[in-house]
Amino acid sequence: MASRLEKELRCPVCHEVFKYPVILSCTHSFCRDCLQRYWRQKQERECPVCNTISSKSEPPLKRLKNLCESFLQERDQRASEARCSLHSEKLKLFCLDHQQPVCLVCRDSETHSNHRFRPIDEAARQHKKELQETLELLKEKIKGCGHVEEESAEHLKVQARRTETQIKDQFKKLHQFLDEEEEARVAALREEEEQKSQRMKEKMEALSREILRPEICNESS
Repeated sequence: MASRLEKELRCPVCHEVFKYPVILSCTHSFCRDCLQRYWRQKQERECPVCNTISSKSEPPLKRLKNLCESFLQERDQRASEARCSLHSEKLKLFCLDHQQPVCLVCRDSETHSNHRFRPIDEAARQHKKELQETLELLKEKIKGCGHVEEESAEHLKVQARRTETQIKDQFKKLHQFLDEEEEARVAALREEEEQKSQRMKEKMEALSREILRPEICNESS
């Protein structure tokens, strides 16, 4: 779900965060390329939102380009970093005793006292390797049972499915924990953005009035 700040930074045409935002005299803003494409289709320089005709073929750039770029960078960075819901630190370790990702602060806590840890990337590779080896072994067993009775072959298949299910369950728990950590962190960030959104909206409106003031003065003169 998009935050209020992200909604304020979205182009009404492409519904993405502004790229080279421009502002029309009616105060509506758009990506420069989106507006130009819209005008070429309509053959009129009208606002896609309110249909007001623009007097300028090259609307002024809105002072939001740097803000939009910073927002996209922070959003991409948040999406790529899973963090601990208790300490807001990166999940860099995997507790072998609890079978869950932890941060460096968790490692030194009483909850994980005397536990064994591995780097989370190394633990993921190890799980993947074990899964692959187990599946390969089961495949070889199934191949070699062509001469045995059908009942024995079916028994091996049942074992294979059971083992594969157990391994997938382990990975499912790992992914579920990571998803919960991400949701907790994103929820906290959304709450912070909601608090800032109103102030940002007021600043955006003030900037719009500042940009349009010279144009209004020129028209009145």
